[in-house]
Amino acid sequence: MQDTPNTYYDQQADRKYGEFATKFQFGSNPSAEIWNGRLAMLGFLGALLVEMTTGQGFFHWLGLL
Repeated sequence: MQDTPNTYYDQQADRKYGEFATKFQFGSNPSAEIWNGRLAMLGFLGALLVEMTTGQGFFHWLGLL
């Protein structure tokens, strides 16, 4: 079997660290996954702050429970 380099992954590997996730891109790519993680962390932090400041669970605070 002959090894053929995948040009997309080679280009991604050659990028500098600062170039990752500097722009918002749709689809399944490293930039989108990093932004997804960042927004999930902000959402979790927001829910945690609501619970700490109100003494209620997040869904109870929303009135869903």
